[in-house]
Amino acid sequence: MKIILGIGNPGAQYAATRHNVGWLILDALLSGAASFQSCKFPLHLATWQHPEQGKVLLAKPTTYVNRSGQAAQALCSFYKVQPSDMLVVSDDIHLPLATLRIRANGSHGGHNGLRDIIAHLGDAFPRLRFGIDKPADEQVEHVLGRFREDEQSDLQAGIAKAVACCQAWLSGGVSAASRFNGPLHPPAPRPRPPSPQPATDDGAATTPTAEAPPPPE
Repeated sequence: MKIILGIGNPGAQYAATRHNVGWLILDALLSGAASFQSCKFPLHLATWQHPEQGKVLLAKPTTYVNRSGQAAQALCSFYKVQPSDMLVVSDDIHLPLATLRIRANGSHGGHNGLRDIIAHLGDAFPRLRFGIDKPADEQVEHVLGRFREDEQSDLQAGIAKAVACCQAWLSGGVSAASRFNGPLHPPAPRPRPPSPQPATDDGAATTPTAEAPPPPE
């Protein structure tokens, strides 16, 4: 069994905030096929049928971001799932909006939700980070704020890309999903510098000359 766990905060006041982008991605992944239900753990769970993996659990911890590890540990323990089979989806203020970065393991990068999961389960679990941009001023206000109207187009395109990344992880692991790493709008390639011209006998570079036009008929 595989688990995809989105980090976020419960409650209407936190719905669709930057810190809850992991939940937005899970909602898009589920795409109305089922609904999230409360359970015996501090989680909202939904079951999703993947064509290759079969039953996949989608999980939204209701412990608030800073205690995400409690819910993740309870879920892995009950279903006997190794942390390496649980993909954690989180926001990242260090990445530009809608930039994706999936890794097989690593540090928490300053994210308190990832920090708590690492404290409970170690760092050997895959994680997908979704860029929400750096705050212009106060970090707490930024992560608990909602996306601006002018960001909605890139947000939705980024969520669709994140859904495809999650599906690729289910099918082929991190190596298959890593092709989605990078910004939503990759920079244009730099133009190639001109090729150096061959030098003449005196050491000077030759200047290419245009061919003479054909004589008139």
